[in-house]
Amino acid sequence: MMYLKRLLLGSTLLCSLSGVAATHDTLLIRNGYILTMKAGEADLQDADLLIRGNQIVQIGQDLAAPGAQVINAKGKMVLPGFVDAHSHLSVTTMRGQFRNQQGKFFPVSNRLAQVMQPDDIYTAMYSGALELLQGGITTSGDFFDNIQGPAWGDAGFNALKQSGIRAIMYYGGPDKTTKQPIDLRHLATLTTQANDRVQPGLAWRLPRDLSDQSNWALRKQEYQFAGAHQLPLQVHVSGDADAMFNALISGNYLNPSVTVVHATNATPQQLAALEKAGGSLALTPLSEQRVGYGLTRLDHFSAVTRQGLGIDGNSLAGSADMFASMRLLALTLSGATTDETRPQPRQLLELATRRSAQALGLGAITGTLENGKRADVQIINPQALNMSGFAGGDPAAFIVYSARPENVETVIVDGKIVKHHGEMQGIDMAEVLSQAQQSAAGMRQRAAD
Repeated sequence: MMYLKRLLLGSTLLCSLSGVAATHDTLLIRNGYILTMKAGEADLQDADLLIRGNQIVQIGQDLAAPGAQVINAKGKMVLPGFVDAHSHLSVTTMRGQFRNQQGKFFPVSNRLAQVMQPDDIYTAMYSGALELLQGGITTSGDFFDNIQGPAWGDAGFNALKQSGIRAIMYYGGPDKTTKQPIDLRHLATLTTQANDRVQPGLAWRLPRDLSDQSNWALRKQEYQFAGAHQLPLQVHVSGDADAMFNALISGNYLNPSVTVVHATNATPQQLAALEKAGGSLALTPLSEQRVGYGLTRLDHFSAVTRQGLGIDGNSLAGSADMFASMRLLALTLSGATTDETRPQPRQLLELATRRSAQALGLGAITGTLENGKRADVQIINPQALNMSGFAGGDPAAFIVYSARPENVETVIVDGKIVKHHGEMQGIDMAEVLSQAQQSAAGMRQRAAD
């Protein structure tokens, strides 16, 4: 009953959310500083962006759009919504439970995951997706690897749909041991429930014991299912990363639909094989460094064309803050090379927008502001103390090093306004926070029993 109540609540909020843009099929963002993030394209000052339905239809100056809802972006920066290339939203309500007396991330999160019920999943993924949106992240690649039955999978899929975010939900198994198979039959039903904004993929894991041939048989069946259904696939390469990457290469498992996650210490030969196969890479520096995988150095992965930047779980990263992820990636490289000019701030913005979209196979849909793309937009208002003192010029370094999620004033996904004037639209935030708190407390109590 609790899950049904939350599902109905989410439906109500989604209707309210849709109603924000329903009054005006046309939105006109006026007089903003537009960073299109399109390769080789210069920024546009005091420019307009016109949205009809869910698409960007025109970018320029002094655009005419009679009857449009107008958003004044004078003095503000307009850019594509960030794309979270890899996350675990189901752990959102485990925040603060790691690195204290309770222990390290994986033992603690595994113990809490075992007691999660469908309503806990819905709460975690719904509130987690809202947090992403609040910080300007309009798309997420969510690796959902706590699906203990169809109800758990439905809860996560519905939470993403009702949050308003664009997402690929990579469908996984009930735990990380890989002893149990992924429910491919249920995954097949979700492919029929997908829409333009939320679609399924495969959260694939290699056998814990790479010599276990019977387990490999299960994994191969899952891999082949993804290929037959044209589903994108993500796979972690961590822990025994060298052997795992070599297993992907020797088994011919790399292809353009596969995203390798982490691979912090991958060799040049392994990265070259990923590039040759057309696969992609997701880097998550906050989590990789937090759990001790090593330093995430951007220059180490320069051979891979398709790469993106991810959060890897709001609770593990601390918060859904793409600005913090960009800063850590930048500071790690400049510190390691003793060169404060590396990397270029524009390079980091590209990684968090256009390149992350390309890594997820969504480059034709989102990641840049250009005619025909879906209207996934964020507007940053620098009228705040943490952004005061900017005298103009290229705002890339200004955004990367100074902006925070609270400076994101407006967020638009698929042409619908989900955040405006700094407030989430159509969301009873007090109710969302209350449900998250109750779920987190209940999980911790059940895990302790």
